[in-house]
Amino acid sequence: MREQEKTYPVTVLCRVMQVSTSAYYDWLKAPKDSDKDQQDRKIAETAKQIFIDNKQCFGSRRLADRLQKQGITAGRFKTRRIMRELKLKVRYPKRFKVTTDSNHNEAISPNRLDRQFKVAQPNQVWTTDITYVWTLQGWLYVAVVIDLFSRQVVGWAIDDHIRTSLCVNALQMAFWRRKPSPGLLHHSDRGSQYASREYRQHLAVMRMEQSMSRKGNCWDNSPTERFFRSLKHEQLNYEKFKTQEAAKLSVIDYLAFYNGRRSHSTLGYQSPIEFEREFYRNAA
Repeated sequence: MREQEKTYPVTVLCRVMQVSTSAYYDWLKAPKDSDKDQQDRKIAETAKQIFIDNKQCFGSRRLADRLQKQGITAGRFKTRRIMRELKLKVRYPKRFKVTTDSNHNEAISPNRLDRQFKVAQPNQVWTTDITYVWTLQGWLYVAVVIDLFSRQVVGWAIDDHIRTSLCVNALQMAFWRRKPSPGLLHHSDRGSQYASREYRQHLAVMRMEQSMSRKGNCWDNSPTERFFRSLKHEQLNYEKFKTQEAAKLSVIDYLAFYNGRRSHSTLGYQSPIEFEREFYRNAA
């Protein structure tokens, strides 16, 4: 209509377009979005989508890093402002607590890892542990094996029991997926499953060296504890599971997200898979 004003009267144009002249003049007086406004709105929409896609666990640093990787110029302070304006609340995990049952008569291996969590290459140090998930059909238990180099979950097992076979299944998955060289350091807590003769026999066959945390000291296995904390406080605690199968699918969904998309500050804000991929690319 604005372009046709020079040729036709406004009243005629309004009648043709079926709008009132007052509405048309109000529209002319209304401030128009500048290019900067449109750009800021687009950045905000992208930031919100990234935040949701990453299970609402991204703070300003990680969100700014992901925006930059998508070619969007946004520093930490700008990202923090966007999060505040959009009311994006980060799901912060609580402190973890000790759940290990080390009250048994099995042999205890020394703490060979000794909190040396920085590892130079894949398949040098693995850590492992067990956690639990409540469902209306009863408890479900999750055992994982994590490669300390990239924090990638390389093996897992999910079942309705906490017997040694649960941990063995996770270990076997990790072993056959990764096929590590002899001498890998395997670290766990002092749980009866990991101290059992059955589990030790599997480690011997796989030619792994066993290491165990000190008594009642969860910090000796903190990378694995942190994974479980993230699993629960970024996903499981926000769901109610009617069946064990539903809980199992949710855990597997998170494992795929964690390995492939969840960025870690210790990995330069890369996911475990991205970090390993870059390592092998640089080593080639």
